[in-house]
Amino acid sequence: MTREITRPGTRRRIALVASARYPIREPFPGGLEAHTFQLAHRLRGRGHDVVVFGASGSDESLDVRSMPALPPISAAARSDVGMPADWFLAEHHAYLSMLLDLGRNEDFDLVHNNSLHYLPLAMAPSLPAPVLTTLHTPPTPWLESAVRTGDASRLRFAAVSAYTADQWRPLGADAAVVRNGVDTTAWTAGPGGGRPVWSGRIVPEKGPVEAIRAARTAGTGLRLAGPTPDRRFFTEEVVPLLGGVVTYEGHLDHRSLAALLGTASVAVVAPCWDEPYGLVVAEALACGTPVAGFARGALPEILTPGCGVLVEPGDVDALAVAILQAATLDRAAARRRAEAHCSIDAMTDGYEALYERMCA
Repeated sequence: MTREITRPGTRRRIALVASARYPIREPFPGGLEAHTFQLAHRLRGRGHDVVVFGASGSDESLDVRSMPALPPISAAARSDVGMPADWFLAEHHAYLSMLLDLGRNEDFDLVHNNSLHYLPLAMAPSLPAPVLTTLHTPPTPWLESAVRTGDASRLRFAAVSAYTADQWRPLGADAAVVRNGVDTTAWTAGPGGGRPVWSGRIVPEKGPVEAIRAARTAGTGLRLAGPTPDRRFFTEEVVPLLGGVVTYEGHLDHRSLAALLGTASVAVVAPCWDEPYGLVVAEALACGTPVAGFARGALPEILTPGCGVLVEPGDVDALAVAILQAATLDRAAARRRAEAHCSIDAMTDGYEALYERMCA
């Protein structure tokens, strides 16, 4: 049975481990960085002493302790035919160095691992403080290996949805559910009425192509917003579909994206993989914008018939119908759903309760 955590916790000194690859700053590279930014600020606002370990170049307000950069690799090492990619080595060096330092540091009550790297799990037994890992993704080979070989007595897990918790549980990670949240004072309700919006990383698994095709079939047009980390996909698959009432609005900061979502009649969410949570859904609901999407991953947990219309995954024609249906839903109901189930305060309550349990 899924355990839901909602009880507030006690003030703690927390080491919050973030991504070593991407700086935590707007416009955020993805939902993980946005999540870390919001959680760190909200925990500090509640009196916790939070030290964020992350990539250099992060937002100055976080006062991030930058993870060490990879020193120059010797010519002898580079001649090794098994030499891994530089980015892999850089991440490995950053986390290894940071965790070795944490192993010598007795000042923290707990370590909250908010990264996707295997080393914080593998090295948890060497740390003086207990380690909580938030599972943001489905099982991946490196993380799965670390979970299976880890010291169960030193590992605690949270999952961003019941769907994700169920995926990890057979592997030995019995995760409490603490759903992601958004700041409903920043993501505010808008008037709607405009062309639908699709937002997120513009990569194949997020389904921008499917969203465009559905919107053209529905005759509504579409505005896309988000980073383009896969330039080949964006240039070859997405750009040829743009034009007329289908436009790319750029990679927006949260304020600009909230304004865009608030003017949309519908938010289109067309994942081609099983979304572990779907932060874009929470953002849309907070802006009072109903959602039309594929029923994959955690989306059915977040949406109710009053604020969204979900159809069979991959069915573009059905998604086109869903866009038209979602536009008739009550925007106030979408906003209420976000306030009750998708807020940053509810998420922070959940983590505080876990911290208290771990440090008891």
